[in-house]
Amino acid sequence: MPNKLLVALDGSDCGRRALAAAARHAKLTGSVLVLTHVIDWSPYSFHTPEEMSERRQRRESEIERANASVLEPDAAALGETGLTVRTVVGHGKIAETLVKLAKDLDVSQIYIGRIGESRVRSLIFGSVTAALVQTSPVPVTVVP
Repeated sequence: MPNKLLVALDGSDCGRRALAAAARHAKLTGSVLVLTHVIDWSPYSFHTPEEMSERRQRRESEIERANASVLEPDAAALGETGLTVRTVVGHGKIAETLVKLAKDLDVSQIYIGRIGESRVRSLIFGSVTAALVQTSPVPVTVVP
């Protein structure tokens, strides 16, 4: 079974560079690319039943939008090069969700951009990236 490489994408230039690095690695090793976008989403909010229904609809809408605008264009382009590509949209705290996906999908490595499109550029290195490097069960390649 080929290795799987998880690539965290957020629509940023750093994310695109991480994807390019992962694609080169996949091409050399015959690995499967798993492109993912994590929507920062807290499950710990308390709402009325009506608000929960709206929240579920909003979540589904965000998944569709992330697939259409962030993941599917890159997946289609990479698929044309002969690479095997899967896509996954997650919800939750980003680093925690990436770690969970890495475990659940049995990936051998994670690729992530150093600085994404986040609040105040997450103090230069990126708080998500730093947390991921510290907690990941597999090697993390941080692409500048």
